[in-house]
Amino acid sequence: MFVNKAIFPVAGLGTRFLPATKAQPKEMLPVVDKPLIQYAVEEAYAAGVREMIFVTGRHKRPIEDHFDMTFELEVALEQAGKQELLDVVRSVKPDDMECIYVRQAQALGLGHAVLCAQRLVGNNPFAVLLADDLMVGEPPVLKQMVEQFDEWRASILAVQEVPAEHTRRYGIVAGTHVNEKLMDVSRIVEKPAPEAAPSRLGVAGRYILTPGVFHEISNQPRGVGGEIQLTDGIGGLLRREKVFAYRYEGKRYDCGSKEGFLQANVELALQHPELGKGFREYLKNLEI
Repeated sequence: MFVNKAIFPVAGLGTRFLPATKAQPKEMLPVVDKPLIQYAVEEAYAAGVREMIFVTGRHKRPIEDHFDMTFELEVALEQAGKQELLDVVRSVKPDDMECIYVRQAQALGLGHAVLCAQRLVGNNPFAVLLADDLMVGEPPVLKQMVEQFDEWRASILAVQEVPAEHTRRYGIVAGTHVNEKLMDVSRIVEKPAPEAAPSRLGVAGRYILTPGVFHEISNQPRGVGGEIQLTDGIGGLLRREKVFAYRYEGKRYDCGSKEGFLQANVELALQHPELGKGFREYLKNLEI
């Protein structure tokens, strides 16, 4: 039993980034020189996942185009002798990676988006990656989680400590510490008020889940915001299976917010092998 499939829920409207997202998916917004969705796919690929399942909606065609072969572009680069750029274009989708697309006709919540991929996942463990959360870790965050899954053979949720005033933004977990990085989860609450939060450990946008979660999601009533919540499905799963929360090593950029998106662009530009040095000098000399 190993994790070979990943679900990317990408049907959201991206209203927080209007007008930039009026005609393009928010997942295609670039951080330095790559779209958000590519960072998430590369992270999944580095963790051993080879089947990428995109749960899409209307106006998401650019995501399909991005991971498709662009014959005219490749021919033009080849004829111009631009081998480095040709390699960059071809590296977007390695030959052993499969991309599958399924439509979420209505935006009924994250749990519903995951449920849309049930037939493609079958009776296998799977990962869920939210492209809004750009995760940088060494090894990559999902790879760290796959190693935990290999050891425990149970669902793993990526978590981080969040400020008390931010609990309304996250699923919050509570439970018993197995070690300094791992918690045996006993409770999970979606977006609680600070005074009602069972802890300050918030679920970040990475999950490894067992197929039992599908049954729980499909039998849940609608939760917070009238949506079918993944958190509620995981809460149901807790009654029948072990679920662990893992404090990953790395940094998360909340690219669903403008501030987080700008922070990711600045910090990743500073780390960029070609741009970093010059950009650092520019920032030092910037008069604000």
